[in-house]
Amino acid sequence: MSAYDERRKKLYEWMVNERIAMVMFEDTEGRRDPAIRWMTGQPSDALLFLSAEGKSLLVPWDANMAAVYAQADVVIPYGEFERRSVKALQGAAALFKIPLGSRVEIPPVTSYTNFLKYVGDAGEYDILCRNSGTHGEAESLRAIKDEEEQEIYRKAGGITNEIIDLLENNITAGRIPTEIDVVLFIEAECRKRGCEGTGFETLAAGAGRSFGIHAFPAYTAEPFAGPGLSILDFGLKYRGYTTDVTLSFAKAPLSPAQEKMLSLTEKAYEKALSMVKDGVYTREISLAADAIFGKARKAMPHALGHGIGLEAHEAPYLRSRQDNTWQLRPGMVFTLEPGLYDPVHGGCRLENDILLTESGPELLTKARIIRF
Repeated sequence: MSAYDERRKKLYEWMVNERIAMVMFEDTEGRRDPAIRWMTGQPSDALLFLSAEGKSLLVPWDANMAAVYAQADVVIPYGEFERRSVKALQGAAALFKIPLGSRVEIPPVTSYTNFLKYVGDAGEYDILCRNSGTHGEAESLRAIKDEEEQEIYRKAGGITNEIIDLLENNITAGRIPTEIDVVLFIEAECRKRGCEGTGFETLAAGAGRSFGIHAFPAYTAEPFAGPGLSILDFGLKYRGYTTDVTLSFAKAPLSPAQEKMLSLTEKAYEKALSMVKDGVYTREISLAADAIFGKARKAMPHALGHGIGLEAHEAPYLRSRQDNTWQLRPGMVFTLEPGLYDPVHGGCRLENDILLTESGPELLTKARIIRF
């Protein structure tokens, strides 16, 4: 049984318990859902139907791509259903011999007007559209990476670390002078190493623009890593899975305020990392990091971290909000990224990717604050 079979099997079991006869996943422009890639390997643009009887139907836009990458019991090109999702749902129900009146679930991001189309055209079934259903269960399952995913992350982390070292050597030597040069360097080097590209738009903010959590624009032709604090936030996508790291470049001379910001950020990071273990509530870790900043009369304006995987931001979430009930479990891959930002002194952030194993946290990446 392949990893994709194992992942789908978990959802089949959920569907049986919830009395869901069939569920539809959709990965299209404006309604992206990497769960389809997680369950089949299809990179993008497809519908996926699962039946509680343990069968899968993939409906790809690109059948040639599906023949190379996808694994599903049945593959039928989208054109066979007149490129209409409701028509595909009806075809899947007929293929799986779903009894009339059965509960059929569609994605929770479906608009109300489209929901009405499903109800109107496929009214012979009990159409469900909800946040807490099978799609939510898939998100929870994706938070725990299996052995294959963990090995992908070890490889992705190794490539990321190679590029971090290259960045430090070249930037501190003045060979990568501008923000756009940094971005293009990362793009070229990651693709040379077999990556699909960057996991999200790289954020390169020189000393004059590092005051923002996410610089706008993400990068310019301005100098990078001049005197003061500069931030570089990037991730590499390897076999669909993205890393996410942030380096801060601190070039002398620095003001006392800037030195304090760096020291507090490193202290908050080390405290958070020391608390990473099986069963700990992520809110507790977040509150501990916030307390370090609070004692110095500073405040971190964003969450402490987040899960990563086929998306740059996914479960689990590490934040201090009262509604955060996530607990760390072995197999989770997530970031820790404390930071401080000031309109006068600039900003700094330190972000690394951690895999929680049965024996404790495994540091996948080696991002750091680079002083020079």
